[in-house]
Amino acid sequence: MQNVTRDARRETWLWFAQRASAAVLGICVVVHLITIIYATRGGLSGAEILARTRGNSAWLAFYSVFVLAVAVHAPIGLRAIAAEWLGWSGASRDWSLAAFGVALIVMGFAATWAVFQ
Repeated sequence: MQNVTRDARRETWLWFAQRASAAVLGICVVVHLITIIYATRGGLSGAEILARTRGNSAWLAFYSVFVLAVAVHAPIGLRAIAAEWLGWSGASRDWSLAAFGVALIVMGFAATWAVFQ
């Protein structure tokens, strides 16, 4: 009975984390798209955009939040897909997707830092 309660709590926490990260992603995507449209319609080139983002702590913070939201949201969604479509469950699935989330963080922060420098 205790395992059932623990599993239910974990699933509830994952459900909440997925929905919360989706809300953050929604805001981040809108800001990102508005920024891209504004910059490109203003005639800025990629080099000019990078020149404006270099050293800007606000953009570093924004894209860091974006990366973290992706790193939470994607593995949880893939976890559900792996269970429903592939029948893959258990610790191997969870550890694999946790590693995928860590990889997203590493790659995302590397890209974010490269734009900031």
